[in-house]
Amino acid sequence: MKKLALTTALALTMGLSAVANAHPTNAGYATSSNDTVWKTSYGECWQHGYWTEEDKTVECGAEAAAPAPAPAPAPAPKMVMKMMDAEESHIVYFDFDSSKVTDVSAIVNYVGSLAKLNSIELKGYTDSIGTNAYNDALSQRRVEAVDAALAAAGIDTAKVVTYSFGEANPVKSCTDAGASRKSCLAENRRVEVNIDGQKQVKVQQ
Repeated sequence: MKKLALTTALALTMGLSAVANAHPTNAGYATSSNDTVWKTSYGECWQHGYWTEEDKTVECGAEAAAPAPAPAPAPAPKMVMKMMDAEESHIVYFDFDSSKVTDVSAIVNYVGSLAKLNSIELKGYTDSIGTNAYNDALSQRRVEAVDAALAAAGIDTAKVVTYSFGEANPVKSCTDAGASRKSCLAENRRVEVNIDGQKQVKVQQ
């Protein structure tokens, strides 16, 4: 009875029928012009006669919606080891009229990084100074010297194939003469090393 009397008195004094309105946000409740829900002195929201349970708001006693569960973290990608084809080329350079090998450590290190060695191809060349016959023999000595250096480093030279081409396929042409010509043609005095094999690499499955 007390609540009913208080409600009636407030409605009469504040002109409830004229000022109160039902806003979509607070449908079913009496609100002021700025959409504030009217409440009794007990803190209870005033309900219109057409109020239903569907109109209940969190402010007026409805339970707040539970937050959506956080999505499960994506599983970490699975990594597996896979054999992949691998090729690399190196060049061993020589002094003029020499078959002395200076350094094959880069070749040895690369071969050591392979899971499987398929083949090593050696192609020997000279510069154009000297006769064709002499240069053919010199290019052969150069590939043999590289082959021997690889064998001494522990590489299976059964996988090595050698070719000698003399002064063919120059990578540098020069018009100099004398000592200057020898220096200019240095890039032609070489053994090209082509390595074919396979590496184990980690890939995403």
